[in-house]
Amino acid sequence: MAETTSGAAPAGGAEPPHAAPPATPHATPRVRPGRTRGRAPAPAAQGPAPARSRGGLTTAQGTAMYVGAVLGTGVITLPALAADTAGPASLVAWAALVLVSVPLAATFAALGARHPDSGGVSTYARLAFGERAATVVGWCFFLAIPPGAAAAALFGGAYVSAAVGGGTATTAATAAGLMAAVTAANAVGLKVTGRLQLALAVLLVVLLLAAVLLSLPHARTDHLQPFAPHGWTAVAPAAALLVWSFAGWEAITHLAGEFRRPARDLPRATGAAVALVGVLYLSVAFAVVAVLGPAAADSDAPLGDLMARGLGGQGRHLAAGAALLLTLGVMNVYYAGAAKLGAALGRDGALPAKLARGSEAGEVPRRSLAVIAVLGFAALGAVTLTDTGTKPLVLLTTGSFTTVYAVGVAAAFRLLPRGSAGRKAAVPALVAVAALLVASGPYLLWSLSVTVAAWLYTRRRRPVTGAGASAHG
Repeated sequence: MAETTSGAAPAGGAEPPHAAPPATPHATPRVRPGRTRGRAPAPAAQGPAPARSRGGLTTAQGTAMYVGAVLGTGVITLPALAADTAGPASLVAWAALVLVSVPLAATFAALGARHPDSGGVSTYARLAFGERAATVVGWCFFLAIPPGAAAAALFGGAYVSAAVGGGTATTAATAAGLMAAVTAANAVGLKVTGRLQLALAVLLVVLLLAAVLLSLPHARTDHLQPFAPHGWTAVAPAAALLVWSFAGWEAITHLAGEFRRPARDLPRATGAAVALVGVLYLSVAFAVVAVLGPAAADSDAPLGDLMARGLGGQGRHLAAGAALLLTLGVMNVYYAGAAKLGAALGRDGALPAKLARGSEAGEVPRRSLAVIAVLGFAALGAVTLTDTGTKPLVLLTTGSFTTVYAVGVAAAFRLLPRGSAGRKAAVPALVAVAALLVASGPYLLWSLSVTVAAWLYTRRRRPVTGAGASAHG
């Protein structure tokens, strides 16, 4: 559904008050803002990630973060949209994207374990391609979060209005409440956020499995026939719709330094999350097709319809609760990751230096979080007042995330050791990302605009020399 600046310390001279140390114990080139050189030495010269970090996230909490980032709002609406596009054959599209997630998630986990830094993919872009590439990636991710969060909040709000009534007013009010709650939770600090995410993930998994298991007795095999009513070519556009459901594997890279042992815990959390997300997506998608049949294509709340089949009239209220949990999970992870990202961008000069506070592991990036919250509420207000719906928000977010994926996977070929598992996973991941770029089409126009703006920003800054040079320029 889903970075920014590098993790290097500033060029020569004293470090600014909020500058973070390099992401690894080995020296990396210090790059002055506005310069494109600053590539890292060959991967072989960079040692493994530190055994411990100052963070406190456990493997279980990290898994919950992943589940919240990836599972998200896709399971609320997209099973019905995909069924409308390809019929029961949409299950093939779901399975294909689950398989694609394996190398993609493995690649980002390997990068995060080797270079744990709050800059995430933008750190990898700087090390591999230079400072300006890092700035572009950072801006793409950072500016994708506010519209994406507003869209997710509106998805959750729509389920509430379907259950209790009130139409657009209820949807907008619920969305605003969700955004305020997530902002407050992250402002308290990451430890609270991690515990909250773990609790949300456990409750969410229980609710989804209950919806599937209780509705399956109503499944009918004739709902699977004909399996491809619109032809097999319809599987590709169905898969394009489902890309929103599988964005998020890159989001946790910003939090890699918050794990107790990034090199050990991050890959474990990734593997567990891929398996759990895959099972849940396929289970819900199969239940929607087999239980609802042709009616699935016309459902605005497929999860609510499943629960209503299994539990009766109260099922829609439980579905609204599940939708709220899903939305909270997605927004919680992206607010946490993007806030860290904004602080890293400020630390390294890609955004104003006032945002740098909170970039180090264990610190709370409240200023960066405030920027995300303000822009998110602005996006929510814009689509609510103009009655344009969530589609523009989704398109903006999708194009940005696809760009981030492409740069991150490309960086893996420069930063991961030859023959390593992460480097091998990057090969099929690159093929998958190329297909996503083709599918994104005009969605990439927003990323192009952000790229131009980021490039102009780096041109405006002048390299700072002398004893007081800092990453803030």
